[in-house]
Order: sequence, then structure tokens, then C-alpha cells
Amino acid sequence: MKIICIGRNYSEHARELNNAVPAEPVFFMKPDSALILNNQPFFLPDFSNEIHYEAEIVIKINRLGKNIDKKFAHRYYEEIGIGIDFTARDLQRKQAEAGKPWEIAKAFDGSAPLGKFIKRDKLPDYNAISFRLEKNGAIVQKGNTRDMIFSFEEIIAYVSKFLTLKIGDLIYTGTPAGVGPVKTGDRLEAFIEDMPMLSFTVK
Repeated sequence: MKIICIGRNYSEHARELNNAVPAEPVFFMKPDSALILNNQPFFLPDFSNEIHYEAEIVIKINRLGKNIDKKFAHRYYEEIGIGIDFTARDLQRKQAEAGKPWEIAKAFDGSAPLGKFIKRDKLPDYNAISFRLEKNGAIVQKGNTRDMIFSFEEIIAYVSKFLTLKIGDLIYTGTPAGVGPVKTGDRLEAFIEDMPMLSFTVK
């Protein structure tokens, strides 16, 4: 199982970080040790002073595929979830300024909390999924997948040119604007269409 993360897939988020809006999907990887399941707490690492949350809709791959045509890509997922792409923003800036890869800022242990999944056909419109993240009861991020620069199908088609997608692979599909820091004691809760899907504490 691999975790594939799409960067800069909402134009407002790209702008808030002063990044260019990409012409094709940007993706990076996280190891399976990044996953946090079952609402277990997230422990702040000691190597960063600026850990940011990024709430993202997650799709789960349900069949083996390589070089998938966009028109068939909808067949490769049927479950929708939500997760957090934790980012060590201070390390990310440092690595980017030096022209170095930034896995240490994105792929560290526990950097990918993951909530429950729901069948795609249970959603009113899986091409326009509303979702939000609350921190300590206040809404900090609100998004809708209709605002993604690249759709689920475009992401699957693009990524599968380079990587064979396998059953159980996870794709974090990008975050909307509103990312920000967490501190010890914060409570994060993520919702899809007002359904609570993920809830955990920062320690």
C-alpha cells in the first residue's frame, strides 16, 4: 500500500503559499508509517516548530491499474474518505529554498491521519463533495471538490502513467485554502457533507 499526495490542487491554497498554479498534477509520496488510524492522537515531532494541518479528500484505489485512461478512471475507486496531510512548514521552506526534496517535511511518521470511508454512491454528487476541518470547534478549512484544479479521474490517469496503482492505495487529493498551525491540546475534526469522519487530539 502506498500513499500518493497531490499538491497545489486548489488555486486559492497555491496562492496562499505563493506557489504557481500547476499545469499538470504535482504529486509526492508518504510511507505507510505516516498513517494514523482509528482517531488515534497525533504527537508533535521534536524536529519542527511549525506543523500545519492540510485537510484533504482521500480516494481509495479498488483495482490494479497502469496507464489508465481518464474515461475509465472512475472505475478505480468507489470509496471516499478524508485525511490530514501534516506538513513541517519550516522544514519545507528550508528544503525548497535549498532546492532539495522535502520528504522530511511531508513524509514523517504520523503525518497522514486518516478517517472513515463512505461509498461514493452514498454522496449526493461525488464530483462536488463539500468538506471542512474544525480546530477546537471553529471551522478553519472549507472546500468542495468541484474547485479542484485536477479531478479524481485526471489524477488517477496522470499518476498511473508513472506508478502502477494497486488495491488499497490511497490518494490524498489536495487541500483548500486555510491551512495553519497546530499545538499541543488542539482537537481536529473533519467532516464530509456534515458527516463526522475524523476526530483526534494533538499531543
